[in-house]
Parts: sequence; structure tokens; C-alpha cells
Amino acid sequence: MNPQTGPRSARLPPEVNRALLVRNLPFKITAEEMYDVFGKYGAIRQIRVGNAADTRGTAFVVYDDIYDAKNACEHLQGFNILGRYLIVLYYQQNKVTKKMNLQKKEEELKELKNRYGVGDD
Repeated sequence: MNPQTGPRSARLPPEVNRALLVRNLPFKITAEEMYDVFGKYGAIRQIRVGNAADTRGTAFVVYDDIYDAKNACEHLQGFNILGRYLIVLYYQQNKVTKKMNLQKKEEELKELKNRYGVGDD
């Protein structure tokens, strides 16, 4: 079989990457349980389960291979774990950075308005 004709030769959309953002997780789920669920789709480089108040119920799963991440994202979207349906997305760093930059710019604008006495009329 020609290696160029397999499913791995297909061109992937630009948003596909090795890092997945998993939301709507049960708060009591452990990293080991995450490895059991996500490890079925390929070798995992890292799993980070959120444990702070604002990150509980979320996790990052990083695969060694981008095709394994794509397969996991497709198959685990809506998967039921302990009565909760998973939301599995490709992690988009630039979206997070844009949001942080917007907040920073808004803070700078507010500071400048206060400094020069400009109101929001």
C-alpha cells in the first residue's frame, strides 16, 4: 500500500493540533481516569486537570501525534462520564492571547481616561 494514500495523508484543517481542551468534566475525575479514557486513542504526552476554583471541570490533553488528537476529539465529543457530557475542543492559543490582549488594552484605556479626565459620555 502506498503510504501517501492512507488517512494520514489527508490535509488537516488549520485549527487541528495535538492539544485538546476538555470542558464539562466531573469535578472528582482524576488524571488516571483521564488517561484511561483518552489513552484509547493514542499515546498521550501530558494531561493537566484543572483544580483551581476557575479551572475545575476542565483539562488539557496533549497527544504525541496530531492524528490521535483528531481521532480523540471526534470520538469523545459528547461522551458521557459520570452523567456529564464532555466538550472536547482543539486548544487555540491565539484566541486566549487575543482575549488577554483585549483586556489589557481596555485597562490601559481606562487608566488613560482617568489620567486625562475623559469621561464615557
